[in-house]
Amino acid sequence: MVAFNPTSTIGNIVYIVPPPGGIRASQEVEHNAATRTRAYNFSTVDKKMVIENLRGKEESVTLDTAGYQFIRHTSKHSAFTDDEEIEREYYPESVELIKKLTGASKVVLFDHTIRRRRPGQIDDHPQRRQPIPQAHVDQTLASSIARVHRHIPPADVPFLLEKRFQIINLWRPISPNALDWPLALCDFRSVDRKEDTLPIALVYPNREPGETMGVKYNPNHKWTYFRGMTPDEAVLLKCFDSIQDGSVAIFTPHTGFEDPSTPEDAPLRESIEIRALVFYD
Repeated sequence: MVAFNPTSTIGNIVYIVPPPGGIRASQEVEHNAATRTRAYNFSTVDKKMVIENLRGKEESVTLDTAGYQFIRHTSKHSAFTDDEEIEREYYPESVELIKKLTGASKVVLFDHTIRRRRPGQIDDHPQRRQPIPQAHVDQTLASSIARVHRHIPPADVPFLLEKRFQIINLWRPISPNALDWPLALCDFRSVDRKEDTLPIALVYPNREPGETMGVKYNPNHKWTYFRGMTPDEAVLLKCFDSIQDGSVAIFTPHTGFEDPSTPEDAPLRESIEIRALVFYD
């Protein structure tokens, strides 16, 4: 099924359009019980973009150059059906994998999301997460620092924030050949970090707002993907880097997208992403 290997495809990328009048973009995190929708105050625009297939060129991108990195790794855990088992079995091996690949001295995993695409199903429950069909970055500067304070003992925070830290996602398929709704990744070198991004307040009912980052359209964006990834392959995806002097990629816009070259009989996409605080000596 994966023998067909086009050099690129055309995908629909959904970009954010800021709310009028300079109002801060915001979105409710929980669904409205009556409408099963989330309220938000911005709009979106669809753009057809060339998405390059990096198969055969996997080593052309790294965390520090493009903001993401392809790896081959077979997980000892393969069920991905029970959250407690995932935390007990998959988390420790993921910590060691991230340390090995990045040279980090400390890695703290703070959550994970399993996505199983089910057409027509409402994404309104942790067990019914669908691929996100909108270009975004998981964290902003403010939310990244807040994550450290939330997940690290207070006494350790000042010392860790003095040195380099990152937020990195580890993404992998958990069903064979992720041809259906693959992950598209935007090369950081094609992004205007100030003009192309927009903080979005995430409004929770019972705690302080969080924050994520929407991505505005720029025709210069270079979108890529790794066609037909298997559970023995994964992507490290940088969501934040405290080095902000232009020497390294800071983040990677990403989104799920419908690939027109996907065979009709391809299995529906299933994937897991683990989110990690990554610290260096």
